[in-house]
Amino acid sequence: MNVCGKQIKVEGRLIRIARLDADKYQFLDDPERMIEALRKCGSRVDLFTFMQRLPETSPKYGYPMEWDNFAVLPISTFEQWWTKQIGFKARNKAKQAEKKGVTVREISFDDALVHGIWEIYNEVPIRQGRRFPHYGKDLETVRKEEATYLDYSTFIGAFLGPKLIGFIKLVTDETRTQAGLMNIVSLIQQRDKAPTNALLAQAVRSCALRGVSHLVYSNFAYGKKQSDTLSDFKERNGFERIDVPRYYVPLTPLGQVAFRFRLHHRLLDHFPEPLAAKLRELRSAWYSHKFQTVTEAS
Repeated sequence: MNVCGKQIKVEGRLIRIARLDADKYQFLDDPERMIEALRKCGSRVDLFTFMQRLPETSPKYGYPMEWDNFAVLPISTFEQWWTKQIGFKARNKAKQAEKKGVTVREISFDDALVHGIWEIYNEVPIRQGRRFPHYGKDLETVRKEEATYLDYSTFIGAFLGPKLIGFIKLVTDETRTQAGLMNIVSLIQQRDKAPTNALLAQAVRSCALRGVSHLVYSNFAYGKKQSDTLSDFKERNGFERIDVPRYYVPLTPLGQVAFRFRLHHRLLDHFPEPLAAKLRELRSAWYSHKFQTVTEAS
C-alpha cells in the first residue's frame, strides 16, 4: 500500500509488521509523519520498523530499537578502492574476468536486459545452499519486479560476447549518497570467469563517478550467523560491518507485546547458533537431494 508517498509492505498474519518496500535502500526523513499515517490507514499494523540512513550510526530517534547492520564500502575514488581497500585475491579475480573476455558496462532497462535477467534467474534452483526465490518466475514477473525504483536505479551488465552472464541493480537512496546492491547475480556456469568480481568493480566505479559515498551490500551478518562465504567475499572486496539503529514502533497493544517478547524475530533467530548452523546444513543437504532428484527424473 502507498502511505505518505512511500510503498509499504505488511507481512505476518498473527503479528502484522510494516516496513518500507525498499527497506535498506530508501529511508525516512520524517518517521513521525509516516507513523501517524499508518495509525490512520485503515489496515491493522502492529509494528512498524525502519532503519537509519548512513553515515549517522548513533540513534537519532527515541523509538524502541535494536541494532542492525550493513556491509558497507566507503567510497572516495575508484583508485583508492582498487589500490588500498580491496584484497589481493579479489583484485586478481577482477583482472581475471577481463582476461577471459568479460566486458562490463552500465546498461539501459529494456527488453533485452529483462530477458537476460530471466535466463540468469532460471539457471539453477539452488544458490548458496538455499532455494533461489527467483527461480521459475516467468518473463513478465521478472520485468515487473526489476522495473521498481527505476528513477533511483543503475543497471550494470557483465557480458561474454553479446550474452549477459551477470548483472547488478544498484539503487540509490533519496539523497543519492548511499547506494545498495538490490541484485547482484551471475551465471554459475560462468563462475570461472569471475563476472561477479567484475560487476562489483564497475559498481564501485559508477558510485565514485556519481559522488555516492557509501556502497551497501545488504547485511554483513544475519542474526547470530556471523560468517560464511558471502561475508568473506564482502570482506575481501573492502566491505566492513557498520551497525545502525533499526527502530520498531508498536502501533497496537499486540505490537507492544510482540516487541517486548521478541516475537517479531524468526523462530530460527531464537535458536543457539550451533543448532541453527546444523539446521542450515540439513536444509542445504535436503535441497541438494530434492532438486538433484527432480533433475534426474526430468
